Amino acid sequence: MQCTDTSCWGWVTTSPTFPPKLKLKVAQTQTQTHFEKKYDNASYDVKVKVPLPSHVQSITSTSNPFVKHCLKLRHNSSYRHSHGSVLVVGATPIREIYRFQESLQDKTVGMDCLLLLDKAEVPEGIDDLSVRIVRVSSMVMRKLSGVQSTESIEAIALMSIPTSFFNVVDGQEKADCQRWFTSLHRILVLDGIQDPGNLGTLLRSAMAFKWGGVFQLPGCCDPFNEKALRASRGASFQLPIVSGNWVHLEALINEFQMKVLAGHPESTGNLKPVARLSQELADSFVDVPLCFVLGSEGSGLSEKSLQVCELVSIPMAGEFESLNVSVAGGIFLYMLQPKNQRCV
Repeated sequence: MQCTDTSCWGWVTTSPTFPPKLKLKVAQTQTQTHFEKKYDNASYDVKVKVPLPSHVQSITSTSNPFVKHCLKLRHNSSYRHSHGSVLVVGATPIREIYRFQESLQDKTVGMDCLLLLDKAEVPEGIDDLSVRIVRVSSMVMRKLSGVQSTESIEAIALMSIPTSFFNVVDGQEKADCQRWFTSLHRILVLDGIQDPGNLGTLLRSAMAFKWGGVFQLPGCCDPFNEKALRASRGASFQLPIVSGNWVHLEALINEFQMKVLAGHPESTGNLKPVARLSQELADSFVDVPLCFVLGSEGSGLSEKSLQVCELVSIPMAGEFESLNVSVAGGIFLYMLQPKNQRCV
């Protein structure tokens, strides 16, 4: 039988007048505060309430309702997106996201609260954040972070899904693609990238080489998956990301007259010609708006991508058919990066 006594939940409270430091609207009742989030882009118009009593400063039990909510955010993509919230584990990605937000005139991410290990110092680089801090026990920290040792985990943040993320509704053929990316010179297209480690690494590389954003075709994993977040080091919150299908991508390509290339092993059969990546080839695209497509780890490019794209391979002296997609992607992203960013 479920315990209804809130003392079982590990709330450690202070006076109800304790002022939570929040950057979002708060609807107060006699006993608890609700975080209210509203998203309005192509697919979300969600207003949800997550209970966390306003007088709570510390959580000690893994059975706490708020802990269970955070675990669902970590494990379940549909739950994450319906609530518009992401659990970001570790001081390093939190710091990267915070630094990037500081450089923006219009902020794209809000932080609801910061969970810190009981008696631990606020990590350097995020110690000046104006945000509500909730202390948690080592048992709760292990549960939320998914790691056995809390020594490497200094903080966990509950953040909103950035406004730079767009999930375009199926059947919405007249998508407002002008809103998606602030720079359209270089867009990375992911075609069925399912491994979150590879996807996160590609996002990190795209950010490092100053690509304008990422377009995800069907079959890709969630960029806010915990493993993708870890691999991206916060790039999921920094790059504009659009999730859609080929109808939406073709609308973008046609609207801005973009050239479409795709990475592919050297031709061995009846495929269309495959060009070899070189500095000369990269230079020929310097002034051309470009979409570059990378296919899935197992089956490669989809039929549609093979049909639409001009194919490019990476020359290899060794006798291997192909490289890991995140390794190959890093090479392509570097060679085809915007001219003013290239260091050769």
